Amino acid sequence: MHSTLLLIVILLAAAVVTVALFRRFNMPPILGYLIVGMAIGPYALGIIPDSESTRYLAEFGVVFLMFSIGLEFSLPQLKAMRHIVLGFGSAQVIVTMAVVFVLTQLAGQSWQTSVIIGGVIAMSSTAIISKVLAEQTKLHSAHGKQIMGVLLFQDIAVIPLLVLVPALALSGEQLIVEVGFALLKAAAALTVILLIGQRIMRPLFHVIAAQKSSELFVLAVLLVTLGLALATELAGVSMALGAFLAGMLISETEYRYQVEDYIKPFRDVLLGLFFVTIGMLLNFSAVFERLTLVLLILIALLALKFSLIAGLALVFKNDRGVALRCALALAPAGEFGFVLLSLAGKINAIPESTLQVVLAAMLISMLVAPLLLAHSEKIVMRLVSSEWEQRAVQLQQLAIRSMAQRGHVIICGYGRSGQSLARFLEQESISIIALDADPMRVKQAAAAGDSVVFGNASRKEVLTAAGLSRAAAIVVSFADTHAAMTILAHARELRPDVPVIVRTFDDTDVDKLKKAGAAEIVAEVVEGSLMLATQTMLLLGIPLNKVLTRLRTVRGERYQLMRGFFPGATDADDTALDAQQPRLQSIIVEAGAAAVGSTIEALNLSEIDITLTALRRHGVRDMSPAEDTCLEASDVLILTGTPQALARAEMRIMQG
Repeated sequence: MHSTLLLIVILLAAAVVTVALFRRFNMPPILGYLIVGMAIGPYALGIIPDSESTRYLAEFGVVFLMFSIGLEFSLPQLKAMRHIVLGFGSAQVIVTMAVVFVLTQLAGQSWQTSVIIGGVIAMSSTAIISKVLAEQTKLHSAHGKQIMGVLLFQDIAVIPLLVLVPALALSGEQLIVEVGFALLKAAAALTVILLIGQRIMRPLFHVIAAQKSSELFVLAVLLVTLGLALATELAGVSMALGAFLAGMLISETEYRYQVEDYIKPFRDVLLGLFFVTIGMLLNFSAVFERLTLVLLILIALLALKFSLIAGLALVFKNDRGVALRCALALAPAGEFGFVLLSLAGKINAIPESTLQVVLAAMLISMLVAPLLLAHSEKIVMRLVSSEWEQRAVQLQQLAIRSMAQRGHVIICGYGRSGQSLARFLEQESISIIALDADPMRVKQAAAAGDSVVFGNASRKEVLTAAGLSRAAAIVVSFADTHAAMTILAHARELRPDVPVIVRTFDDTDVDKLKKAGAAEIVAEVVEGSLMLATQTMLLLGIPLNKVLTRLRTVRGERYQLMRGFFPGATDADDTALDAQQPRLQSIIVEAGAAAVGSTIEALNLSEIDITLTALRRHGVRDMSPAEDTCLEASDVLILTGTPQALARAEMRIMQG
C-alpha cells in the first residue's frame, strides 16, 4: 500500500513540475506528460513499473478523450463541412495510409504492421493544432476551416481503426472472420445504443438536472460514460467506442456544455496518465542505438505528410498559401497515433524494435509541431510570392479606404463590442475604420455596408495603412492584454499623442496597460458592477449628479475603490478570478500578534504590494486610517493584493 502511494505521489510531483514548466513556455502539456513518462519509466529511472494495471488505468484517459470528441461531434456541423471532411479529410487519411503501407512493405514489414503504422502516421494532433489556431484567431480562416475539417475526419477514422487493430494480431481466415465479426458487433452496438440512447438520454438528464445537485450530475455523467464503455467492451469492441457514442448522445441534448465543463477535470487528469504511460514505452538505449534511423523516420514522416497534404489541398482547389499552411499544421504526428500504437504494442501486433523507432519519431515531431505552427506565416511568406502580393493588395485597399478620412476612430476587432461601438459613433457622425482578422465576419459585415476591412491590428503596417497618422483615437475592443500591449507599443512609436482606449475582462492588468500608454481602460467586470451600483443608487433616490460624480471619481482613480473582491466558495463570479488578480482579505489582529502596538506605517505593507483599504475598530470602519495609527488587539485590517502578497502580509502582521 505504502509503495503504491509513494508511486502515485512521485508521479503527481513529476507531472506538476513538468506541466507547469511547459505551460510557462506556452508548450502543450501533452509533451510534458510524455517527458515525465520517459523519465520515470522502466527504461530510464525505473520508478514506475510498466504493469498491466497501470496501462488499464491509463486507458480511461482514452475513454474520456473519446467521450469529449463525441461531445463535440455534431451531425449539423459534419453536414455543413461535408465537402472538406468527406473530401479533403478522407483523402488525407486514405492516401497517407496507402503510401505508408507501400513504403513499409518495401522496408520488409508485415502487412499488419504496415496497416498499423499507416493509421498511426495518418493522424495529426487535434489538441495542439486547435489550441494554437484558437490562440492565433485562425479557426475561421480559410486554412483553419480546411485543417479542422481534416481533423474531424481523423477523429471519425479512429473508430474503425480501434476496432481493426486488435484483430490484426490474428492471421489467415481467423483474421477475416474476426475483423468482420468485430465490425458487425460495432455496427450492432452503434445501432442499439443510438436507437435506445436517443430516447432515454434527454429525459434522464432532465430528471437529474431537476434535482439541482452538481454531485448527482457528475455521477450521472460518469455512469453514462463508463456504462457505455463497459457495454462495448463486453460486446468485444473497445471501451473508447462506447465513450464516443456516449458523447454523441449527450451532444444532442441541451446539457452538452455543462457536461463538458464537469467532465474536463477527469479527462485531463486521466489523459495525462495515459500520455505518461506512452512515454514509459520509450526505450532510450534502443532509440540511441538506432538514432540515425529515428531521425530518418522523423524527416520522412514530416516530408511525406507535408508533401501529400499540400498536394491534396491543391487538388481540392485551395490556393498555395492555404495548402502550405494546412501541410505545416497537419504534418506532425498526433495523440490518436499514440492511442493506436499503444493498442498495437499491448497485443504484440507490431515488433518492439519498430515500435520504438516510430514512437521516438512521433514524440520528436510533436515537439516540433508548435514551432511549425508559430512560424507558419513566415515560412509561407518566404515560399509563396503571391502571399506578399495579396498582403500588399490588402494594405493598399486599406490605405485607399482610409486616405480620405481624417479624425476617424480605428476600431481594433469587430466582434460584438466593436460593432456596438461603431453604431454609437456612426450615430454621432464620427467616421470609423474597423480591423478584424476573421474573414467570414469581415465579408458579412462589409456586404452589409459596414466600414470594416480584413487586417491584423497587431501589425504595424496594418495600423499605418488604416490611417493612424490621421486618426483621432484607437479602440481595442477585444479583451486580449498581449495584443493590446502590442498595439499600444506601435501607437506609442508611430503616434504618441493618439489616445488608445483598451477593453479588458477585469482590473488585473489595468496598471500594466496604463504604463504602456492606454488613455482609458474599460474593465468589463468592474463596469458591470458600476452600472449595477448606479441603478441601485438612482432607485434609492440619490441625486443623479451625485451618482455621476461618484462614477467619475471611481473611473478617474482607475477603479481603485473597486479593486479586489472577497473570494468565496460558491459565488459563480469567482471563477473569473485568477491567481494574479487583486483580492480583498480581512485580517484580525489577534492578541499577541507582532503588529499590536506598531503603527500602520511601521508595517510597510506597500513594500509587499499590499494596499490597506480600511481599518475596522470597535465596529467603526475607517476608510482612510492615518499612517501613525497604532494597532490594537481585535483590530480588523481590510487589505487588497494578490493571494501571494496577502499571505506575506498576514505573516508580517502576526509574526513580524
